[in-house]
Amino acid sequence: MLQRSVGLFEAFLYVLFRENAKVDDFIHVIEGNRKYIKCVYVYNKIDVVGIDDVDAQQNSIVISCNLKARMANAKTRIRLLARMWDEMGLVRVYSKPQGQQPDFDEPFVLSSDRGGCTVEDFCNHVHRTLVKDMKYALVWGTSARHNPQNCGLSQHLEDEDVVQVVKKKEREEGGRGRFKSHSNAPARIADREKKAPLKQ
Repeated sequence: MLQRSVGLFEAFLYVLFRENAKVDDFIHVIEGNRKYIKCVYVYNKIDVVGIDDVDAQQNSIVISCNLKARMANAKTRIRLLARMWDEMGLVRVYSKPQGQQPDFDEPFVLSSDRGGCTVEDFCNHVHRTLVKDMKYALVWGTSARHNPQNCGLSQHLEDEDVVQVVKKKEREEGGRGRFKSHSNAPARIADREKKAPLKQ
């Protein structure tokens, strides 16, 4: 019956499940017409549901919306927000302009599901041409081995890291340092203008 519903006739199916899946889940995976998204089950009024039912669900959290217990509500909201950030895999990355303090007011929010959490993804999030202009990045936070760490584009970023992007300097024409030519004279002798001969 399962083979007929999927459209496989005269075939032997040997399938190894590494999780507790149902027949409908198996059909959805083979057909490829379903997309599963992450979710968090939030329970209010736990006395009605029962703690055993909540423990049976993997992604569940219990909250209280009682107006009398304001402190408990604040802690519950913080717990709920932290759980949602963890389940969605969101990472806050703060930017630091050169010679200034980091901007902790507005973080860049990256996600491994939506683009990635590397320095390259951070640069693309700031501006699309920043990747080409970047020389290296300085990273402070839990993803760095020491603070600050000199990193490249492939460095993985973690929550609440601080990133400072150092751009490449534009090359100046005519060499550098003492070899820099300041005159507008032609580089080759053959290109010089010929002067009129001296009168005798």
